[in-house]
Amino acid sequence: MNKILIIFFTLISFSLFSQTKFCKQDICVVEFNAEWNKANGVKWLEDLKNCGVTRILITNTKMLAEVKEKYGIQNVPTIIIFNGKEIERFQACLKFKLKIKKQDVQAIINNAL
Repeated sequence: MNKILIIFFTLISFSLFSQTKFCKQDICVVEFNAEWNKANGVKWLEDLKNCGVTRILITNTKMLAEVKEKYGIQNVPTIIIFNGKEIERFQACLKFKLKIKKQDVQAIINNAL
């Protein structure tokens, strides 16, 4: 059963990469992270206001290659704020943790509105 769920979520993630928008809202905050680094994911992402939120969990090397090529992801987690195009990016430090605060991301969202 777990293998079926992993395949299902991998297919959903791949379908997201083929779309130009990750969210239905104009402003979208996307967190790219890896399965092995889930513990360092951003805990407050869903608390952001006036935007859509999507989490992309990289689960295999094919997906990793696609994310690197299409979005230039080098470190995980990485947060990218989109408004039709990328407007801001935050990348993890060497400890694979983000040092950004929720209010800083929210300020960028508010300014983009």
